[in-house]
Amino acid sequence: MDFNEIKLYLQPELERVRQEMLRALSSDIPLLEQTNKMLLSRSGKMVRPVLSLLVAKTYLGGKVTEDSIKLAATSELLHNATLLHDDVADNSSRRRGMPTIMSLMGGRASVLLGDYWLVKAVDRIMETSCSSDELFQVFTKTLGDLAEGEMLQLQKADTCNTQEADYLRIIYSKTTSLFVATAHSASISVGASPEFTAAAIEYATRLGQAFQIKDDILDYNGTDIGKPLGQDLKEQKITLPLLGAFAKASPEEEKEIRKKLVDISEHPEYQQEIVSFVQKYNGIEYAEQRLEELVAQANDALSEMPSGKDRDYLASLTNFVVGRRK
Repeated sequence: MDFNEIKLYLQPELERVRQEMLRALSSDIPLLEQTNKMLLSRSGKMVRPVLSLLVAKTYLGGKVTEDSIKLAATSELLHNATLLHDDVADNSSRRRGMPTIMSLMGGRASVLLGDYWLVKAVDRIMETSCSSDELFQVFTKTLGDLAEGEMLQLQKADTCNTQEADYLRIIYSKTTSLFVATAHSASISVGASPEFTAAAIEYATRLGQAFQIKDDILDYNGTDIGKPLGQDLKEQKITLPLLGAFAKASPEEEKEIRKKLVDISEHPEYQQEIVSFVQKYNGIEYAEQRLEELVAQANDALSEMPSGKDRDYLASLTNFVVGRRK
């Protein structure tokens, strides 16, 4: 079962999510309207809405509520808002294999668009019948995590002293937290039991961690991840494959590689040397082993949910995340 089959199964609900996003982003300002439609036409894999809808359907036995649709749209609006902001922070010229708003219209436009999408995400929450302090806290925590993760990553890029605990905090804040909010809000949208909600959160935690670790592996050996390969090294980001290599190298070798990463902007030739270091000490295999552990933990969490087609699709979603080549 591949990801396209999952999206085909969810096609009616995903179309409702897309229409909800179109409605949310509608504007009588032509530049804003045209740019929003362009961004929607470039929508990525829609992993977060897929997760949201499957969690809701698993609890309700194949059905969703109108709140489920609104909150699935919320997760995707929020995700894209953070990408628009990230492109400015990282000075990114490409996203999903295409030029970013940052490169086409400048940083100011990208920040303003990100703000607009963020506000519209909040509007979706307020429109739900399940709107509550709990629901708002789910998303406000995520927004705080996203900002903290970005700042911690920027701090660590300056010094290149990232340790594995730092890395895990960064990926939780920047990626996993939104997966968790997506699953938690989907559970709220269907009035799920505390036991189901806890299992959904645990599953989303492991899925989000796996998603980011897979991205970090692909930055070393992927075919097309929508950005140039090796971008993390160019931005002086230390991710799990490099940390895995450090775990097997001598302290002297680790110190030398960290110093070269600090100087990589002046010496781009260091990039291939660092990649060779990761290959020498099986850093990618280290990260892949962690992926296997996360898959097992995700499956354990799924076992606490009601069995059926939708839970099976959640298991397939996990397999897609760890098996993708882009």
